[in-house]
Amino acid sequence: MAEHTPDQSPSSDGERVCPSAGPSSGTRVPRTASAARLHSTVTDTALVFEGGGMRACYTSAVVAALLRDGIFCDFVTGVSAGSSNAANYLARSPERARESFVDFAADPMFGSWRTFARGRGLFHAEYIYQRAGLPGAALPYDWDTFEANPAQLTLAGFDAVTGDTRWWTRQDFSTIEDLMVRIRASSTMPVLMPPVRLDDTVYVDGALGVDGGIPITAARHAGYDRFLFVLTRERSYRKPPERFPAFYRATFRRHPAVADALLSRHRRYNATREEVFELERQGKAYVFAPETMPVSNGERDVARLAAAHELGAQQIRRELPAIREFLSLA
Repeated sequence: MAEHTPDQSPSSDGERVCPSAGPSSGTRVPRTASAARLHSTVTDTALVFEGGGMRACYTSAVVAALLRDGIFCDFVTGVSAGSSNAANYLARSPERARESFVDFAADPMFGSWRTFARGRGLFHAEYIYQRAGLPGAALPYDWDTFEANPAQLTLAGFDAVTGDTRWWTRQDFSTIEDLMVRIRASSTMPVLMPPVRLDDTVYVDGALGVDGGIPITAARHAGYDRFLFVLTRERSYRKPPERFPAFYRATFRRHPAVADALLSRHRRYNATREEVFELERQGKAYVFAPETMPVSNGERDVARLAAAHELGAQQIRRELPAIREFLSLA
């Protein structure tokens, strides 16, 4: 399976590099004086957010805690639901981090089997990502702060036509619309949400790509060898193979690369997790992994999401001193 690197020029081993999407028309919000004074407090460690759908209600508590503790990493990457966590982190929005994966699920436009039947997805992705975050909408995104934040952001998408991983960086986010449509593309869970047409191709969940859902490749391409991983599965978890290969082959007969990636993802994901924990053993990574995960990726019940978020908040409070020590902020 090929990948597109986040670098600006071809790598020595001949990997293809996707060009920037370039500037596009859209909503620009002027910077404020306070936003102009933003700075990073951690410059030698990449912050890496795993995907996991609504399981990110647990790890959104990590976003909130890092921000409130003044832990501002200079490089952040995320995939699927991790892309929303990453974007909220760069907007320095602890309240929005929680709302995105807890309270927002009560929005009547959030999605249902009715929207699924109409082809809009069980999660109404166009509304969630491309409308709700606009100024004055249900879940407004602080584009002003995002734009002023010096930290770099890399998100991953999966090209359903070629089977390539596509990395989007700051140069692809000229407007809030540019950012939000790419978060949507990175988060588009196959079957549950319709694919996204963008840049003359079709994208689905970036978790199908080279790392299986934990985007360590982006951080390495950016030159990092120290990592703060925020996972959405317990340490003991090992991903099993998909149980219904014929279903996926039939569903994605027009995009066989998606079926191939779904059916082989468990191998990439488990290999990446092994690498993550090996880096931890070497002292090169701090790994936040949920002690328990009480919700699934499709959870919609706000009370259950809120309870899981609180469990994440309790765990990150216990772990913050160790994280600060690892980051040399203690």
